[in-house]
Amino acid sequence: MATEPKKQTQRINEQIRIATVRVINEDGEQLGIMSTDEAIKTARKSDLDLVEVAPTEKPPVCRIMDFGKFKYQQKKKQYKGHVHQIKIKEIRVRSKTGDHDIEVKASRAREFLQHKDKVIVTVTFRGRELAHINEGRRVLDQIVQKLEDVGKIEAPPSHSGKRMVCTLAPK
Repeated sequence: MATEPKKQTQRINEQIRIATVRVINEDGEQLGIMSTDEAIKTARKSDLDLVEVAPTEKPPVCRIMDFGKFKYQQKKKQYKGHVHQIKIKEIRVRSKTGDHDIEVKASRAREFLQHKDKVIVTVTFRGRELAHINEGRRVLDQIVQKLEDVGKIEAPPSHSGKRMVCTLAPK
């Protein structure tokens, strides 16, 4: 079953069918009660729209405004309530990772941090690499140093088993 499109809540210009309306200009000043045709002409003189803002009043209240701009501002207000969900992204490197590859991984982590996501930097060790944990620590420190302007260390580097992990949060 298809959903119906959302109905427009305010009537504008020729959609207003009432004979007389109370008119408020774009500065918020009341122009008084006038015929709908006269109110539409007044709005058109200043290249604006006549928008019904209080249809239940007697007579209905209409405002002279730029309806497109009004709709845009309403949409912007609606979006302002949107909250970014923080995601956790992971960057994996090895203790033997080359300098250029570290640059690429760091720039990718920078994008994540600028997008307000957390980043876990993981250095994995295989076989005899476990004998050179200081090399893994050097790689991890190098990445953290490159990202210190956009992120802060949330969990300091910790070594457990075949992995060394450090968590960065956006500043």
